[in-house]
Amino acid sequence: MIANDPARVLEVPPWVRGLIFDCDGTLADTLPAHYAAWQETFAALGLECPLEFLIRHNGKPTAPIVALYNVEFGRHIDVAWFTADKERRTLARLWQARPMEPVAALARRYQGRIPMAVVSGSNRANVERTLRAIRLCELFPTVLTADDGLPPKPAPDLFLEAARRIGVEPRYCQVFEDADAGLEAARRAGMLATDVRPVVGGY
Repeated sequence: MIANDPARVLEVPPWVRGLIFDCDGTLADTLPAHYAAWQETFAALGLECPLEFLIRHNGKPTAPIVALYNVEFGRHIDVAWFTADKERRTLARLWQARPMEPVAALARRYQGRIPMAVVSGSNRANVERTLRAIRLCELFPTVLTADDGLPPKPAPDLFLEAARRIGVEPRYCQVFEDADAGLEAARRAGMLATDVRPVVGGY
């Protein structure tokens, strides 16, 4: 992980009326846990997965990534089995998650001032455990995940639903993301897309 850059700050324009945050890699430093779980699950099958491939698909749910792996590497992994095993391994590690402090500090600063939500490509159990681990759970009454049955990022649906739930028009929402798929989804939703990687670092 690249160290936080204190010379860079996250800003919220005065016209913004709602804030939406990704979870993994944005609010919380969980990507090492996810990557370790990926590698362990592949190793259990006697397989390897390039880190570059995982980084390229960062922000997408597990099942579609496994399906893409099958296509790209000519494998026939059982997607449902792999997804369940990988998520089990991830969940066991998430109690160790730490906040991405520049983003977490911004969320704390705006608590009670404007509505906020979390939109994640991960499953609900992982997201809720992560938010509890970084002690931000109470900030976000609205949390949308891969379990909500909407098309994943880069489709805009999750962000649009989050805006609806917090009662803010999409054009007045600002999204904080660390993945290209999430940033594209925010832009497609008509929201201000803010890439946190220059502030919190990247992989």
